[in-house]
Amino acid sequence: MLWAGFLFGLLGSFHCVGMCGAIALALPGPAAGTSRFRYVSGRLLYNLGRATTYAALGAGAGLLGQGLRLAGVQQGLSIASGVLILLLVAVPERHTARLAGLLGFGRPLGWVKNTLGQLFQQSALPALFATGLLNGLLPCGLVYLALAGALSAPGVAGAAAYMALFGLGTLPLMLGLSLSGQLVPLVWRGRMRQAVPYAASVLAVLFIVRGLGLGIPYLSPQLAAPAVAAGPQPTTVHYCH
Repeated sequence: MLWAGFLFGLLGSFHCVGMCGAIALALPGPAAGTSRFRYVSGRLLYNLGRATTYAALGAGAGLLGQGLRLAGVQQGLSIASGVLILLLVAVPERHTARLAGLLGFGRPLGWVKNTLGQLFQQSALPALFATGLLNGLLPCGLVYLALAGALSAPGVAGAAAYMALFGLGTLPLMLGLSLSGQLVPLVWRGRMRQAVPYAASVLAVLFIVRGLGLGIPYLSPQLAAPAVAAGPQPTTVHYCH
């Protein structure tokens, strides 16, 4: 279900406009005499930086998911991912930063914010890419929802690809916003942000149905149990009489 990562990013990009739109709009402007190509490249690198961080976070989720699959809970992992998404939907967005603080991420997040402030004083292309990398580490309920889905992706590479596709799904709208200013009217931003929990809930149900292994092709296939390595076979000794 890697395609679900891109689709969720595409639908959730309206949420990104509301949460990270201010950062995209406040990116450092080009130096005098900068070409239009370089200006667009800088905005593109910023968004690719976000996608790169999401892919790295996805790899971490994939490692966790792989360990759980080796423990023989493959079907339960898909169901648990769906349940986790539903729980995250129920948590108000304002609590995500507080939750990060309770988990001990307060000091690292402080460093991320301070470094972002320094990068905003620079307009070089590497600085814009680094801004995107750090932006991807800021607390965001939508990213947490995507990571919950990445847990059940096939392997570490699959989870990284799921999150990279999620980032690429957010790229069209976020890139358009950074290039053209107020691309989406405020009223529509609010409406689409309200629709994100419903889209996440549909995704959660898909993960739960997939984990049930109902034998429905593509939607809920029978998941094979992890193979157990066969041990050495006993040797039969024949005696001659």
